[in-house]
Amino acid sequence: MYPDDLKYTTEHEWLRTPGEHAGSVRIGITHYAQDALGDIVYVSLPEVGETVEAGSTCGELESTKSVSDVYAPVSGEVVARNESLDATPELVNNDPYGGGWLFEVVPTDASATDELMDAAAYEASLSA
Repeated sequence: MYPDDLKYTTEHEWLRTPGEHAGSVRIGITHYAQDALGDIVYVSLPEVGETVEAGSTCGELESTKSVSDVYAPVSGEVVARNESLDATPELVNNDPYGGGWLFEVVPTDASATDELMDAAAYEASLSA
């Protein structure tokens, strides 16, 4: 349920290295997060060229139940956003680790990803 090749945050984001752009990491939300949110109807993401700070809010996911903040797992520059979510936000629910990715960042410190949880630690945090 939680792919071993990803890193995870306590805010239920995942991070895949490498992303599609040079030096980037791809970011999305976990199955647990999309399940807790319910049907996602609107996605607000940072713009390409924006700088995000690790741990800060950089977007929102709106579902039929609530609005949830999206946090940046690492600091860096946004180099891509998943434009297909504008028309089909339900991709986040249907394919959170594939077509439902959110955005890509080139981290200012590439080693920052080392501090994130692996799949086993993330799963353990869910039952804590």
